[in-house]
Amino acid sequence: MSSKSSLVYYLLVSLLSSGIVLAGAFLYFDEVEQKWEKKFKELENRDINIIIPENASVTEEMLIMNVYKKVSPCVVHITSTALKWNFFMEIVPQQGIGSGFIISKDGYIVTNNHVIAGAEFIKVKLADGEELDASLVGADPQNDVAVLKIDPPHDLPAVELGDSDKLQVGMLAIAIGNPFGLDRTVTVGVISALNRTIKSEEGIMENLIQTDASINPGNSGGPLVNSRGEVIGMNTAIYTTSGGSIGIGFAIPINKVKKITEEIISKGEIKAYAWLGIYGYTLTPELAEYLGLPVSEGVVVSYVVPGGPAEKAGLRGGSEQIIFKNELLTIGGDIIVSIDDIEIKSMKQLRKLISSHEPGDIIKVGYIRDNKLEYTTVKLGRRI
Repeated sequence: MSSKSSLVYYLLVSLLSSGIVLAGAFLYFDEVEQKWEKKFKELENRDINIIIPENASVTEEMLIMNVYKKVSPCVVHITSTALKWNFFMEIVPQQGIGSGFIISKDGYIVTNNHVIAGAEFIKVKLADGEELDASLVGADPQNDVAVLKIDPPHDLPAVELGDSDKLQVGMLAIAIGNPFGLDRTVTVGVISALNRTIKSEEGIMENLIQTDASINPGNSGGPLVNSRGEVIGMNTAIYTTSGGSIGIGFAIPINKVKKITEEIISKGEIKAYAWLGIYGYTLTPELAEYLGLPVSEGVVVSYVVPGGPAEKAGLRGGSEQIIFKNELLTIGGDIIVSIDDIEIKSMKQLRKLISSHEPGDIIKVGYIRDNKLEYTTVKLGRRI
């Protein structure tokens, strides 16, 4: 058999050259598809993997096992198939694997958009091994959330959703999913940080939960759970230099997922929001003094999305990085100080003002560049 026909490639969807990848795994099959399907079924039938830190106490071990018993029946294995043309103009099935979790007994399932994007067919395997066809109810590509629907012959167990607004750094974090196709693998860590921002192919993903619970390809769309067995996030991306976990994973807060999911189920689509197209952070008086800036409040623009509304209006991001109070900051970009003559004092306020507008609205932006106050008009874009 030729080497060409016997290869299976795991591909990660790259987000940044620095190593951020979406935690979905993709398999390209040729004429040996059935052989590899058999191998994956053998993997899937193995005992459940529970990875618990060596220093975990007996009490913590019992807690983790109880959480697993509560949540794992609600976790599903998702296989999506897209039909692609290869170099020889032959149709080749491209198969993606990921995770998801059941949110209602009648078969609504939440997963990442990148797990099912472009799929012609979607299959969902339940905890008992039953495999069902799934339909796409709707998706929010910008926030990487998708809702699937299956028609089960009986009521299904559903997860209990927590409150991600109550999370604190250091809390226990338990990830359940299907890394590399291994069903319902459990890994344990803590919440390492909150409100993280990463750049994705769709733009900026903000307010993410960072965890050191091991997340690998195939974990995408699986739940991140607290010590009470409540879902607090949906695993979506990892920072890696090798394609595997190095202890830096990211999850979408469940409150955000919940809001998006409710809108998709009720309307079948996501409302379009106004979009400025920047990534920035709040300028504090301490940082302003350190940098010798003429203003003490505003929003420092660290990154401008190429082709976005801000870039088209001439706004600039930063080009230099510094460490300030143990935090890596990008400096040198414009500092937004006003929107329509309303003073801007924080990134939170800026987001709120932009969200009060509609796509296509024109706003006046005041900003500091080279220690001078300048103005530009921005036609807000559309994001979902």
